[in-house]
Amino acid sequence: MPPLPRPQIPVPPPLRRAVVVGAGSFGTAVAVLLARGGLRTTLQTRTVEQARQLTEGRENRVYLPGVELPKELRIEPASAGLARAEFVFLAVPSARVEQVIAGLESAGLSRRASLVSLSKGLVPPAGTAPTVLLRSRFGAERVACVGGPAHAQEMVREGAGLVAAATDEELARLIASVFIRAGVVCEQSDDPVGVELAGAAKNAAALAAGATEAQGLNAAGAAAGHIFAEVWRFAERQGARPESMIGLAGTGDLVATALAPQSRNRRAGELLAEGVPAGEIPERIGQAVEALESVPLLARALADAGVEAPVTDALSRLIRGQLPLPDWVALVRATVPQPARRRVSRAVPRGLLSRAGSRIRGWFGADAPSERERPA
Repeated sequence: MPPLPRPQIPVPPPLRRAVVVGAGSFGTAVAVLLARGGLRTTLQTRTVEQARQLTEGRENRVYLPGVELPKELRIEPASAGLARAEFVFLAVPSARVEQVIAGLESAGLSRRASLVSLSKGLVPPAGTAPTVLLRSRFGAERVACVGGPAHAQEMVREGAGLVAAATDEELARLIASVFIRAGVVCEQSDDPVGVELAGAAKNAAALAAGATEAQGLNAAGAAAGHIFAEVWRFAERQGARPESMIGLAGTGDLVATALAPQSRNRRAGELLAEGVPAGEIPERIGQAVEALESVPLLARALADAGVEAPVTDALSRLIRGQLPLPDWVALVRATVPQPARRRVSRAVPRGLLSRAGSRIRGWFGADAPSERERPA
């Protein structure tokens, strides 16, 4: 059997500086990979004390235990600023994204620096995708996001399937090349909103599956499928493409989250089903849970857009304590989704005009001029 082809490793660009804002599990993992991929990388923490602990221990024992931080990875508090950064990766919970964005310029952000969102949630109060907010403030050519199945521990040890998305093709290519050099598969996309909404959909679907799993796998699968379909109808209206929802950023990430025993969103759903109030769940899990914040925002955004989304709305009410679990399960089991219909193109089929012309000539006799004979 011939050997399997190896992925082509891009030639490293000139050494550039990257800052990862946020030292949770995913932010720390991304910082490790960026350093491996050849960027001069700094990981910024919320507090001076956290920066000191990570610097001295060379390990993020709270969020990414057992992973040694590369010696070339610099660690500092967020108060150190962003003056030298050419790439700024925002690894903060979506609820804090707007606050962080508001402080970027005062932190010394260069006008040439690119901004990369790592969040898989939506920004309150309107349920805005983070890249939409970033684009409105800094311009589309500077903005990107990263999605895909990427559990932090496995990502730094075994690899992942990431998606780097930006409307600027060169920016997406550059981000993807850094991850590929670090040993991680990374797809390029020019659909950042689609990738972000796919991530929000998978978080909501994973939480829904966790909340329903004790009632049966069929119910759990139905809950996840309903939510994915409802969010896709919304994403399509935002100009997103099917590939983003079907591929690595959507279904790929959903499968990884649904199977992972350490998945925060699935575990949050299980705790909801056990009667734990949503406000107590992050403390139980030890980290922020994006879906608990983003599902109510998602439900509101779908309603404002006129998208029929009974299951997403019911999950929002379950999170807020307004819907008992038996009613949630009953609604999941009874909901019939909108019928899937093949779309008929409005474009005129090839050959239709010529066939119509031949028929008309037949009606009026052979003397009627053909399309080719007709004067310009």
